[in-house]
Parts: sequence; structure tokens; C-alpha cells
Amino acid sequence: MSNQEQNQIRYTVACVNEFARAKSLSKTQAFLYLLEHKALDFLTEFYDVEHTLSFDDAVSDMTQICQKNGGKVQ
Repeated sequence: MSNQEQNQIRYTVACVNEFARAKSLSKTQAFLYLLEHKALDFLTEFYDVEHTLSFDDAVSDMTQICQKNGGKVQ
């Protein structure tokens, strides 16, 4: 596994944790929600840009992606 892949995994885990904290969800609930509503795909596809933003921005972006894909968490 390359260094970039490891960094991307660490970033994704951190984003899931931040999303869980911000939305008062367990980490498992947050992961499953983000997976179901395509936010994890978004983080993977746009890692090169997203990892340069704050976690608050990432949580906001993930929230918008989830809402566009049927998610109800505000």
C-alpha cells in the first residue's frame, strides 16, 4: 500500500469521526450513513481537493452529498 493510500484512509477515518461528532451519531452509524449516501465515494474521488480543506468544510460537503442522495441528516 502506497503512502498516499495510507494517508487517504487516515483522512477518510478522520472525516467519518468528525461527521459522527458533528451529527451526534456513533462512528458506525456515521460510516454506514456516509457509505449509503455516497459521501465516502465523494471523499475518495475528490481526496486531492478535500484533504486541503478544514474538517468543518469536509463535514459540510459530505452533508450536501448525502442530502443530494436521499440522506435526511442535517
